[in-house]
Amino acid sequence: MEGQGTVAESSSPLPLSYRLARRFYQFLTNIWFREINIVDDENLPPEGGRLYITWHPSGLIDPMLMTSVLPGRLTTVAKHTLFRIPFLGRLLKASGVVPIERPQDAKDAEAARQRNADRISNLSSTLAQGGSVLIFPEGVTHADAGVRRVRSGAARILLAALREAEAAGLPKPNVVPVGLHYSESQRFRERAAVVVERSMNLPETPQLEGDLEQQDAADRAWVDEVTEVFSTELQRVNLSKTSWAERTMIWRGRSLVYAEKQRQVGKELRKPTFAESVLAARRLRAGWEFMAQRTPEETDALAKRCQDHFDVLEHRGITPYDVDARPEQLSLAGYGKYFFQWLWALIWMFGLITWSAIAGNYVPYKANGFLSWGMKRLNLDTSVIGTMKVLSAVVVFPIWWMMASAFITWSLLSGSSPLNELLLSHWLLLSITKLPALGVFVVFLFWWPLSAKLHLKLYARLLRGSHNLQRWKIWKDDTKDWDLLVEEQRLLSAQLVNMGSDLVLPGDPDWEDPAAGQDDVASVRFRQPEPTA
Repeated sequence: MEGQGTVAESSSPLPLSYRLARRFYQFLTNIWFREINIVDDENLPPEGGRLYITWHPSGLIDPMLMTSVLPGRLTTVAKHTLFRIPFLGRLLKASGVVPIERPQDAKDAEAARQRNADRISNLSSTLAQGGSVLIFPEGVTHADAGVRRVRSGAARILLAALREAEAAGLPKPNVVPVGLHYSESQRFRERAAVVVERSMNLPETPQLEGDLEQQDAADRAWVDEVTEVFSTELQRVNLSKTSWAERTMIWRGRSLVYAEKQRQVGKELRKPTFAESVLAARRLRAGWEFMAQRTPEETDALAKRCQDHFDVLEHRGITPYDVDARPEQLSLAGYGKYFFQWLWALIWMFGLITWSAIAGNYVPYKANGFLSWGMKRLNLDTSVIGTMKVLSAVVVFPIWWMMASAFITWSLLSGSSPLNELLLSHWLLLSITKLPALGVFVVFLFWWPLSAKLHLKLYARLLRGSHNLQRWKIWKDDTKDWDLLVEEQRLLSAQLVNMGSDLVLPGDPDWEDPAAGQDDVASVRFRQPEPTA
């Protein structure tokens, strides 16, 4: 699904402040991403509270995106230092964010622990009474390829909620893992997918004991077990790998498999949605790990051939898609099609929309870029840079829009403005000077971000056209040894497809999700042969 929408809303009305904050988050994320996919939201349980858990790869973008697309009122757990930032603190409070303090950051560590205990108790009650809570169990944002160590806070909140719900005779709260996937988490106008997984089956809660020490020991053991289960589940749903090299290998291999399957069924090659790409990467990851356990030598040899091929492509400045998409005949008509697509977008780029987008957004955009450059010079973590870019955008862009709207309003309506004098000199333009000032200000206040969004759509079309023209130039370059590249890539694609053709993998009709605490590879199995008549 291109663009964004929320999954089905609950019947209870949401507070106005929450609805406004969610709309603002939807507006921001729709600008930040060019494509947002919501997958398998039918997995949401119909009754009981929902504890959403996911990893935390992209700072503030993660909770904003989750709040934008998940139904009902979401109570999100975040570090308390974010509430000290002007405007952001109010926005977070309006969107149901609960601050959790680190005792080492507080002047009174004991008081901070007590406040945290009260907030955790309230979160458990919210969950027990059917509410929705979002928590990032790693406790920190990061740019790693895999899930970091999961902390015990989520399990402790869940244990208290389960007991409170049971005591009150309420439906048992559910744990809903969420896969959070970005084509590139820190870059502007990338793609995102939010994959809602089925509720987890967890161990029975410990029986209440009369002995406090025995009770504490049993509770700690349950929390430790569930925390470990959460860790494995987050690794599974977020396609966690130990290094970016492994993760990149899976995503590139996924593109080979996709292209080969399109050829086998005689379909034209098109770029899949990001949700389709995520599922394909999950299938390849599961099948690859399954076969690596059984035929490690063959699997390692295939991995080496794939890596060597990808290295050759990277050295020549081309991608696997360039190889798969190259037409057998490079005709003038094909080039003309790409050229006119590019020219159409270019012509529209010089219209009112683009100039409005520049006037309303160039200055804050460059200020945001300068801030990013400064943080990179300080060697800050990329996830921190991503968070600060969003924070600065939330503050700088609205301020500039208000300033630009006020200037335009003054220019059109003020008697001391040269533009106003020019308008007054012509009877056709005289009516503009009689417009209400507040109305002009509000129209332009909304026009700046709207023009930016429309400009981005035109720019995306122009960029696709430009890439196609560059790709055509590459295709015409015979020094790339296209025949050898195509032959090698087709052989690798066929081997990868054959490797998974006899396996039951995620997304197949007969696939069964693994038990909680197990990775996908635990449920992969060989497909049973069809019985012969």
